[in-house]
Amino acid sequence: MDSYIFYIIMLLITGAGVGFASGLLGVGGGFILVPILYWLMISIGIDPTIAIRVSLGTSLAVILPTALSGAYGHYKKEAVLIKPATYLAVTGIIGGFIGGTIASNIPGNFMTLIFGFAILAIAFIMIITSNQENQGEKKDNISYYILTGLFIGIMSGLLGIGGGVIMIPFMTIFMKYSMHEAIGTSTAVIVFTSIGGIISYVFNGLGVYGLLPYSVGYVNLLQFTLLVVVSVPMAQLGVKVAHRLPSKKLKYIFVALLVYIGLNMIGIV
Repeated sequence: MDSYIFYIIMLLITGAGVGFASGLLGVGGGFILVPILYWLMISIGIDPTIAIRVSLGTSLAVILPTALSGAYGHYKKEAVLIKPATYLAVTGIIGGFIGGTIASNIPGNFMTLIFGFAILAIAFIMIITSNQENQGEKKDNISYYILTGLFIGIMSGLLGIGGGVIMIPFMTIFMKYSMHEAIGTSTAVIVFTSIGGIISYVFNGLGVYGLLPYSVGYVNLLQFTLLVVVSVPMAQLGVKVAHRLPSKKLKYIFVALLVYIGLNMIGIV
Protein backbone atom coordinates (compact mmCIF):
# COMPACT_ATOMS: atom_id res chain seq x y z
CA MET A 1 0.00 0.00 0.00
CA ASP A 2 1.23 3.49 -0.83
CA SER A 3 2.62 5.15 2.32
CA TYR A 4 0.54 8.31 1.73
CA ILE A 5 -2.72 6.32 1.48
CA PHE A 6 -1.76 4.35 4.60
CA TYR A 7 -1.08 7.63 6.40
CA ILE A 8 -4.56 8.96 5.53
CA ILE A 9 -6.32 5.70 6.45
CA MET A 10 -4.58 5.57 9.83
CA LEU A 11 -5.57 9.16 10.58
CA LEU A 12 -9.23 8.47 9.72
CA ILE A 13 -9.34 5.30 11.85
CA THR A 14 -7.68 7.13 14.74
CA GLY A 15 -10.14 10.01 14.46
CA ALA A 16 -13.06 7.58 14.71
CA GLY A 17 -11.62 5.99 17.86
CA VAL A 18 -10.92 9.35 19.47
CA GLY A 19 -14.42 10.64 18.76
CA PHE A 20 -16.16 7.56 20.13
CA ALA A 21 -14.02 7.54 23.30
CA SER A 22 -14.72 11.22 23.86
CA GLY A 23 -18.50 10.85 23.69
CA LEU A 24 -18.62 7.55 25.58
CA LEU A 25 -16.29 8.27 28.49
CA GLY A 26 -15.96 12.05 28.68
CA VAL A 27 -12.25 11.98 27.85
CA GLY A 28 -10.50 13.92 25.12
CA GLY A 29 -8.97 10.87 23.49
CA GLY A 30 -5.45 12.28 23.42
CA PHE A 31 -4.11 9.06 24.96
CA ILE A 32 -5.10 7.38 21.66
CA LEU A 33 -4.15 10.24 19.39
CA VAL A 34 -0.72 11.32 20.65
CA PRO A 35 1.14 7.99 20.35
CA ILE A 36 -0.33 7.25 16.91
CA LEU A 37 0.48 10.70 15.51
CA TYR A 38 3.98 10.43 16.96
CA TRP A 39 4.52 7.00 15.38
CA LEU A 40 3.22 8.17 12.01
CA MET A 41 5.52 11.19 11.95
CA ILE A 42 8.56 9.22 13.10
CA SER A 43 7.88 6.71 10.30
CA ILE A 44 8.15 9.46 7.66
CA GLY A 45 11.38 10.86 9.08
CA ILE A 46 10.25 13.76 11.29
CA ASP A 47 12.62 14.65 14.13
CA PRO A 48 11.36 13.01 17.37
CA THR A 49 11.32 16.29 19.33
CA ILE A 50 9.28 18.00 16.62
CA ALA A 51 7.08 14.92 16.25
CA ILE A 52 6.07 14.75 19.93
CA ARG A 53 5.30 18.46 20.12
CA VAL A 54 3.21 18.40 16.92
CA SER A 55 1.44 15.28 18.24
CA LEU A 56 0.53 17.09 21.45
CA GLY A 57 -0.54 20.34 19.77
CA THR A 58 -2.54 18.67 17.01
CA SER A 59 -4.14 16.31 19.54
CA LEU A 60 -5.52 19.25 21.52
CA ALA A 61 -6.74 20.92 18.32
CA VAL A 62 -8.70 17.77 17.41
CA ILE A 63 -10.01 17.39 20.95
CA LEU A 64 -11.63 20.86 20.85
CA PRO A 65 -14.36 20.25 18.21
CA THR A 66 -14.67 16.59 19.20
CA ALA A 67 -15.39 17.47 22.84
CA LEU A 68 -17.71 20.27 21.71
CA SER A 69 -19.76 17.73 19.77
CA GLY A 70 -19.88 15.37 22.74
CA ALA A 71 -20.69 18.15 25.21
CA TYR A 72 -23.67 19.25 23.11
CA GLY A 73 -25.00 15.70 23.12
CA HIS A 74 -24.61 15.36 26.89
CA TYR A 75 -26.15 18.82 27.44
CA LYS A 76 -29.28 17.77 25.58
CA LYS A 77 -29.54 14.83 27.97
CA GLU A 78 -29.15 17.21 30.97
CA ALA A 79 -25.85 15.62 32.03
CA VAL A 80 -23.75 18.81 32.02
CA LEU A 81 -23.58 20.56 35.41
CA ILE A 82 -23.21 24.25 34.57
CA LYS A 83 -21.76 25.65 37.82
CA PRO A 84 -18.80 23.23 38.25
CA ALA A 85 -18.22 23.26 34.50
CA THR A 86 -17.85 27.05 34.54
CA TYR A 87 -15.25 27.16 37.32
CA LEU A 88 -13.31 24.20 35.94
CA ALA A 89 -13.34 25.70 32.44
CA VAL A 90 -12.03 29.15 33.39
CA THR A 91 -9.07 27.85 35.39
CA GLY A 92 -8.59 25.01 32.88
CA ILE A 93 -7.84 27.49 30.08
CA ILE A 94 -5.12 29.12 32.20
CA GLY A 95 -3.66 25.76 33.18
CA GLY A 96 -3.71 24.55 29.58
CA PHE A 97 -1.61 27.50 28.45
CA ILE A 98 0.89 26.93 31.27
CA GLY A 99 1.17 23.20 30.53
CA GLY A 100 1.58 23.74 26.80
CA THR A 101 4.34 26.30 27.37
CA ILE A 102 6.23 23.90 29.65
CA ALA A 103 5.91 21.00 27.20
CA SER A 104 7.13 23.17 24.33
CA ASN A 105 10.39 23.90 26.11
CA ILE A 106 11.43 20.77 28.07
CA PRO A 107 11.57 17.00 27.38
CA GLY A 108 8.31 15.31 28.33
CA ASN A 109 9.63 11.92 29.50
CA PHE A 110 9.84 12.83 33.18
CA MET A 111 6.33 14.29 33.37
CA THR A 112 4.93 11.38 31.37
CA LEU A 113 6.33 8.94 33.92
CA ILE A 114 4.87 10.86 36.85
CA PHE A 115 1.51 11.16 35.13
CA GLY A 116 1.46 7.42 34.38
CA PHE A 117 1.85 6.57 38.05
CA ALA A 118 -0.75 9.21 38.97
CA ILE A 119 -3.27 7.64 36.59
CA LEU A 120 -2.67 4.19 38.10
CA ALA A 121 -3.21 5.68 41.57
CA ILE A 122 -6.52 7.19 40.46
CA ALA A 123 -7.62 3.83 39.02
CA PHE A 124 -6.76 2.14 42.33
CA ILE A 125 -8.75 4.73 44.30
CA MET A 126 -11.76 4.22 42.03
CA ILE A 127 -11.58 0.44 42.51
CA ILE A 128 -11.44 0.56 46.32
CA THR A 129 -14.24 3.14 46.45
CA SER A 130 -16.44 1.45 43.84
CA ASN A 131 -19.31 0.97 46.32
CA GLN A 132 -19.15 4.50 47.69
CA GLU A 133 -20.34 6.43 44.64
CA ASN A 134 -23.25 8.78 45.37
CA GLN A 135 -23.28 8.02 49.12
CA GLY A 136 -24.13 11.31 50.75
CA GLU A 137 -24.98 14.69 49.33
CA LYS A 138 -23.11 16.25 46.41
CA LYS A 139 -20.34 18.59 47.49
CA ASP A 140 -20.21 22.06 46.02
CA ASN A 141 -16.84 23.57 46.89
CA ILE A 142 -15.69 26.38 44.60
CA SER A 143 -12.06 26.22 45.77
CA TYR A 144 -11.94 22.53 44.77
CA TYR A 145 -13.23 23.42 41.33
CA ILE A 146 -10.69 26.20 40.84
CA LEU A 147 -7.66 24.17 41.94
CA THR A 148 -8.77 21.07 40.05
CA GLY A 149 -9.41 23.07 36.88
CA LEU A 150 -5.93 24.58 37.04
CA PHE A 151 -4.30 21.18 37.59
CA ILE A 152 -6.35 19.52 34.84
CA GLY A 153 -5.46 22.31 32.45
CA ILE A 154 -1.73 21.97 33.14
CA MET A 155 -1.85 18.20 32.60
CA SER A 156 -3.89 18.74 29.44
CA GLY A 157 -1.32 21.11 27.98
CA LEU A 158 1.64 18.99 29.07
CA LEU A 159 0.39 15.71 27.65
CA GLY A 160 -1.97 16.68 24.84
CA ILE A 161 -5.02 15.16 26.54
CA GLY A 162 -8.36 16.66 27.46
CA GLY A 163 -8.03 16.00 31.20
CA GLY A 164 -11.12 13.86 31.70
CA VAL A 165 -9.04 11.03 33.17
CA ILE A 166 -8.41 13.28 36.18
CA MET A 167 -11.68 15.19 36.25
CA ILE A 168 -14.07 12.22 36.24
CA PRO A 169 -12.56 10.42 39.28
CA PHE A 170 -12.47 13.75 41.14
CA MET A 171 -16.17 14.37 40.51
CA THR A 172 -17.37 10.84 41.24
CA ILE A 173 -15.24 10.11 44.32
CA PHE A 174 -14.84 13.44 46.07
CA MET A 175 -17.79 15.49 44.83
CA LYS A 176 -20.30 12.59 44.79
CA TYR A 177 -21.60 13.13 41.24
CA SER A 178 -22.98 10.24 39.22
CA MET A 179 -20.86 8.77 36.44
CA HIS A 180 -23.17 10.21 33.77
CA GLU A 181 -23.02 13.70 35.30
CA ALA A 182 -19.23 13.50 35.61
CA ILE A 183 -18.81 12.37 32.00
CA GLY A 184 -21.11 15.07 30.63
CA THR A 185 -19.52 17.86 32.67
CA SER A 186 -16.01 16.62 31.90
CA THR A 187 -16.70 16.67 28.17
CA ALA A 188 -17.84 20.30 28.39
CA VAL A 189 -14.78 21.37 30.41
CA ILE A 190 -12.40 19.63 27.98
CA VAL A 191 -13.51 22.13 25.32
CA PHE A 192 -11.93 24.90 27.38
CA THR A 193 -8.85 23.11 28.74
CA SER A 194 -7.86 22.31 25.15
CA ILE A 195 -8.11 25.99 24.11
CA GLY A 196 -5.33 27.10 26.46
CA GLY A 197 -3.04 24.32 25.25
CA ILE A 198 -3.74 25.02 21.57
CA ILE A 199 -2.86 28.71 21.94
CA SER A 200 0.38 27.78 23.67
CA TYR A 201 1.45 25.19 21.07
CA VAL A 202 0.69 27.55 18.19
CA PHE A 203 2.57 30.44 19.82
CA ASN A 204 5.63 28.42 20.87
CA GLY A 205 5.88 26.61 17.52
CA LEU A 206 5.88 29.66 15.24
CA GLY A 207 9.01 29.81 13.09
CA VAL A 208 10.36 26.43 14.25
CA TYR A 209 12.42 24.64 11.58
CA GLY A 210 11.45 21.12 10.45
CA LEU A 211 7.66 21.28 10.84
CA LEU A 212 5.36 19.39 8.50
CA PRO A 213 3.72 21.30 5.62
CA TYR A 214 0.41 23.00 6.53
CA SER A 215 1.47 23.57 10.13
CA VAL A 216 0.60 26.58 12.28
CA GLY A 217 3.11 26.37 15.08
CA TYR A 218 2.95 22.87 16.52
CA VAL A 219 -0.55 22.25 15.11
CA ASN A 220 -0.71 20.47 11.75
CA LEU A 221 -3.82 21.48 9.80
CA LEU A 222 -3.81 18.48 7.43
CA GLN A 223 -3.82 16.00 10.30
CA PHE A 224 -6.41 18.11 12.12
CA THR A 225 -8.82 18.12 9.15
CA LEU A 226 -8.63 14.38 8.47
CA LEU A 227 -9.10 13.51 12.13
CA VAL A 228 -11.97 15.92 12.82
CA VAL A 229 -14.00 14.80 9.81
CA VAL A 230 -14.66 11.48 11.56
CA SER A 231 -14.14 12.31 15.25
CA VAL A 232 -17.01 14.81 15.52
CA PRO A 233 -19.81 12.50 14.29
CA MET A 234 -18.34 9.55 16.21
CA ALA A 235 -18.53 11.61 19.43
CA GLN A 236 -22.31 11.76 19.01
CA LEU A 237 -22.42 7.98 18.66
CA GLY A 238 -20.36 7.65 21.84
CA VAL A 239 -22.84 9.87 23.69
CA LYS A 240 -25.78 7.68 22.64
CA VAL A 241 -24.01 4.51 23.78
CA ALA A 242 -22.99 6.13 27.10
CA HIS A 243 -26.56 6.95 28.06
CA ARG A 244 -27.72 3.41 27.31
CA LEU A 245 -25.19 1.85 29.68
CA PRO A 246 -25.63 1.64 33.48
CA SER A 247 -23.39 3.92 35.54
CA LYS A 248 -21.47 1.00 37.07
CA LYS A 249 -20.58 -0.45 33.67
CA LEU A 250 -19.29 2.94 32.54
CA LYS A 251 -17.18 3.09 35.70
CA TYR A 252 -15.65 -0.34 35.05
CA ILE A 253 -14.84 0.65 31.47
CA PHE A 254 -13.28 3.87 32.70
CA VAL A 255 -11.12 2.10 35.31
CA ALA A 256 -9.87 -0.37 32.70
CA LEU A 257 -9.04 2.59 30.47
CA LEU A 258 -7.13 4.31 33.29
CA VAL A 259 -5.04 1.20 33.94
CA TYR A 260 -4.13 0.93 30.27
CA ILE A 261 -3.23 4.63 30.03
CA GLY A 262 -1.11 4.48 33.19
CA LEU A 263 0.83 1.40 32.06
CA ASN A 264 1.28 2.90 28.61
CA MET A 265 2.61 6.17 30.02
CA ILE A 266 5.30 4.42 32.08
CA GLY A 267 6.26 2.21 29.15
CA ILE A 268 4.94 -1.19 30.30
CA VAL A 269 2.39 -1.67 27.46
